[in-house]
Amino acid sequence: MFLLYFILWVIFNGNITLEICLIGLVVAAVMFAFTCRFMDHSLAKERLMFVKAWKFLCYAVILVKEIVKANFAVMHMIISEREEIEPALVMFRSDLKTPTCRTLLANAITLTPGTITVSLEEDEYVVHCLDGSLAEGIDRSVFVDRISGLEEGSVTEEGNVYE
Repeated sequence: MFLLYFILWVIFNGNITLEICLIGLVVAAVMFAFTCRFMDHSLAKERLMFVKAWKFLCYAVILVKEIVKANFAVMHMIISEREEIEPALVMFRSDLKTPTCRTLLANAITLTPGTITVSLEEDEYVVHCLDGSLAEGIDRSVFVDRISGLEEGSVTEEGNVYE
């Protein structure tokens, strides 16, 4: 947050000089102290935010990689001279605690070609797969691992913190 305040100060001033930078450091420090004091912000929360941002970036990279892999799998399934595609409905439960992370998993499954999340009730998912082979290991996929890593340190609706 301190860095954001400082960058905004420099942007709003329109140029960079030593004087503007020194005054900007003081103003950013005062704003950061105000934010910490009156808006329930702390250095620990800021560190957690950076850690989560890094984890989310890693998750996004893996999501894109899995989408590309699934695209090729579905293209191979369609182009190959296989007799018949066998759709399947798969039900599984997840250990994810927060509704946000559960929804993130449901969306990741739906974004992956060949699979659609049909239903999400509490921790139970119903997923339609274009072929039974696409359903293998869906309950312990790389998405579940990465999203559970994002969930660490999250605050639930009840106010509980998952460490």
